[in-house]
Amino acid sequence: MIIVTGASGLLGGALAEALRGRGDRVVALVRRPPQGPDERFWDPAEGVLEPAALEDATAVVHLAGAPVGDRRWNAAYKRELIRSRVLGTRTLVRALGELSRPPEALLSASGVDFYGDTGDRPIDERAGQGEGFLAELCGRWEKEAREAEALGMRTAQLRTSIALSRRGGALGRMLPIFKAGLGAPLGSGRQYWSWISEQDWVGAVLHVLDRPEVSGPVNLGSPGPVTNEEFTRTLGKALRKGTVPMPVPAFALSLGIGEFAKEALLRSHRLVPRKLEDTGYGFAHTRLDEALRAVL
Repeated sequence: MIIVTGASGLLGGALAEALRGRGDRVVALVRRPPQGPDERFWDPAEGVLEPAALEDATAVVHLAGAPVGDRRWNAAYKRELIRSRVLGTRTLVRALGELSRPPEALLSASGVDFYGDTGDRPIDERAGQGEGFLAELCGRWEKEAREAEALGMRTAQLRTSIALSRRGGALGRMLPIFKAGLGAPLGSGRQYWSWISEQDWVGAVLHVLDRPEVSGPVNLGSPGPVTNEEFTRTLGKALRKGTVPMPVPAFALSLGIGEFAKEALLRSHRLVPRKLEDTGYGFAHTRLDEALRAVL
């Protein structure tokens, strides 16, 4: 049995479906009254999770957290972003610690934003934590998850890049703009955007789940990161739509979107998925144009 938090989300739902498809029993932790034996209640914000809900689990995949890019940030929402990740993970690990036999592994979500802005320098899992709100958020999130190591559990921190899915997420928010022919580079356009197809994200998580030798931070990104300018051009071609050659100035993005623009859209992450490659994961999509054709 595998426990999944955030199973109602875009990637969590795809992962749960893949796990069930290969014969695993998936039990979702939910914040509403459970509907059936494969759902169990928790309230991460209030620290409520009965250890009995985790009994007999062989692994936990923890993906729950308030969405980063769905709302304009203010002080209150930034506190919610922190609380949902830090307190949620703390609640989960505390309950795991009360089990007589904890699961073998805890895979916990994180983000490529851990590294801060790294320019055009390739970064693998050995790179340190960067600066900024999202880097600090990811650092605190990962620290809480690593507390499970004291329980004898293997832990892995899933540092996810832009996950490409037509059903939502970052690409889902871009599609209406690009379909209208209004897609344009952001800022200088030279910042690297690391990406991963939904198929490869699910495949990579299953890979980490099934291999006891994989632990610690794991970069979930394709070996083919591109600049924002190239991403814009490639997405426009995939949709058979033109793009606006004039980039959107950084100050305009900051005015329109707020701090999220500086923290995420304008930062550069040239990710190297070293651990996945070294442990034999075979990517389905290594080129952005191929990935977008498959997704769209």
